[in-house]
Amino acid sequence: MPGKLFVVGTPIGNLGDISPRALETLESCDFIAAEDTRVTLKLLNHFGIKKPMISYFEHNRREKGEVILERILSGETCALVTDAGMPAVSDPGEDLVRLCHENGVTVNVVPGPSAFVAAAALSGMSVGRFTFEGFLSVNKPGRREHLQSIRHEKRTMIFYEAPHKLSATLCDLYECLGDREIAIVREITKIHEQVIRTTLKEASERFKEEPLKGEIVLVIAGESEDAEEEYTLSQAVELAGQYIKDGMSPSLAAKQAAKQTGLKKGDIYKSLLEGEEQ
Repeated sequence: MPGKLFVVGTPIGNLGDISPRALETLESCDFIAAEDTRVTLKLLNHFGIKKPMISYFEHNRREKGEVILERILSGETCALVTDAGMPAVSDPGEDLVRLCHENGVTVNVVPGPSAFVAAAALSGMSVGRFTFEGFLSVNKPGRREHLQSIRHEKRTMIFYEAPHKLSATLCDLYECLGDREIAIVREITKIHEQVIRTTLKEASERFKEEPLKGEIVLVIAGESEDAEEEYTLSQAVELAGQYIKDGMSPSLAAKQAAKQTGLKKGDIYKSLLEGEEQ
């Protein structure tokens, strides 16, 4: 009989937030797949749990995923944990969960703390409907495409961000979205838990000179229902020009810019060619 995979939520800061069922699962499983075994070892030591671990993270997920699957198929039970919060949410654990489903392995969840849900509750903003956007890509074309895709998002948006990237991200968000209400939620459940309610304009200026520390979640207001924005041809051409700098051909850049601005590809492409001739 094959074993099972348990997706186990762990504390995002305060160890007191771990659930009795999570502890029971960690104690009873055969082994633990951990994002960082050093971090998980601290958690296990705190609760007096001794259990073999295998590392499973972004850069070894394909290789280790097969190893973990083989052990589960042979009858072992695995608990999947991330460094903090719920595995498989902006986390390579989603690949292991998918792999198990594809191979007929039973997957159970042991719910636990989640930073974006906690931040939504703390933000004081409208979160009856929201979209979780995870981390913005550091890859310039991917980052630009992500930002353009949410330009007219009307739901509240929630992002994760690392403190050393916060300033650049706030500037990019302000440039793309304009001035919106934002709640910067940091160090959730920890001693220095803080909610900073401000605007994207103010935040992009303030945190150039005033860096923040700790784990950060951004909660940003969606576009207002009556907001309307029309792109000019020059703006579309400028956007296409950026795609060309990123390595796209003029034709593909014009097509992508047309998709994002609603203008005609032919007009954008013609203007690009005219610009090259000048």
